[in-house]
Amino acid sequence: MTERTPTAATMESIAQRALAWRRDLHQIPETAFEEHQTSAYIAGVLRELGYTVTTGIGVTGLVGSLSRGTSDRAVGLRSELDGLPLTEHSKLDYRSRHPGRMHACGHDGHLAMLLGAAAALAAEPDLDGTVRVVLQPAEEPGRGAQAMIDDGLFERFPIDRLFGIHNAPGTRAGHLHTRPGPVMASEDNFTITVTGRGGHASAPHLVIDPLVVAAEIVTALQTIVARSVDPVRTAVVSCTDLHTDGARNAIPSHVTITGDTRSFDPEVQQLLERRIREVSQGVAAAHGATADVTYTHEFAPTVNDTETTLIAGRAAVAALGADRVVINADPIMASEDFGVLARHVPACLAFLGNGTEPHRGGTPLHSHDYVFNDDILGAGIAYYRQVVLDSLGGP
Repeated sequence: MTERTPTAATMESIAQRALAWRRDLHQIPETAFEEHQTSAYIAGVLRELGYTVTTGIGVTGLVGSLSRGTSDRAVGLRSELDGLPLTEHSKLDYRSRHPGRMHACGHDGHLAMLLGAAAALAAEPDLDGTVRVVLQPAEEPGRGAQAMIDDGLFERFPIDRLFGIHNAPGTRAGHLHTRPGPVMASEDNFTITVTGRGGHASAPHLVIDPLVVAAEIVTALQTIVARSVDPVRTAVVSCTDLHTDGARNAIPSHVTITGDTRSFDPEVQQLLERRIREVSQGVAAAHGATADVTYTHEFAPTVNDTETTLIAGRAAVAALGADRVVINADPIMASEDFGVLARHVPACLAFLGNGTEPHRGGTPLHSHDYVFNDDILGAGIAYYRQVVLDSLGGP
């Protein structure tokens, strides 16, 4: 690895451009597969930087490519295009102009860091190989990565390694954390419909009360992790909502329980699905009711390639300093569509600290008052630039 340091003036100029891009993008959030304005904005910037841009990959996704020198190596940097269907509560001058839409997960910041890195690499005299800038739609519902793959992403744009960043509220600003192996969990969703026999609240002996059955199921499901999953593995089962067709004086006939599970291991995913069905149907049967279970796989676990993660860690130390890098961080139970991409190419997703203080990067993701911390743009750009140069120039 060779550390390459651009002039301070060059990086400062790029950081200022990235700040302007970030604030422009923050004002035009769009939700899954509707990111037409965002995609057009990004495509315009990349073309100005000298990249060849292909649009319409996975509906609204795009790829920018820049090739220099003689190497046939190709490195990808990926960011997400979409925002969330939330109303922004900030009073920022550059707040969302799209009612009911906002960048509450920091994808505008991820995009700006990626564009900043694209600018730095376009000005890099030592670039030898191909940089691919992958802009993915529909990350939030976990559908965009597969849509791009189905459109021939990796066949049309070969990539040897892929890198991504997600900002991390609650972690010190500009500090980068990653790890080899599982880094983010899968997400599976379940719906349990309990059917009994409703009736008057004054005569419970004449009904089969699905509300009592549902309550018992919710409690019983909590034993799955404690008693069915190997203690050295990690899993979460959460019931998150409950609906009935009853009234204050009417015992319902139907109760619907919804929830999700998180895990890192496909075998654990299968175990959770099987036990949710068995527990729900068993409890229902014991009361003379029935339970119909629908179980869907929404997000794949994100598993970082070991060698790619080592490259990422060395590049982060070179760009940010050893005191700001953790290369064996704890995994988190949230999910990311990056996991689907990482199944197809060696990849590494890293977390970049957004800050720890409220309104200075510490507000949780998906909050109405979340704001990306512009102070970390430079760190993200520096890391991306270094990891590309190291990947192209390494053994």
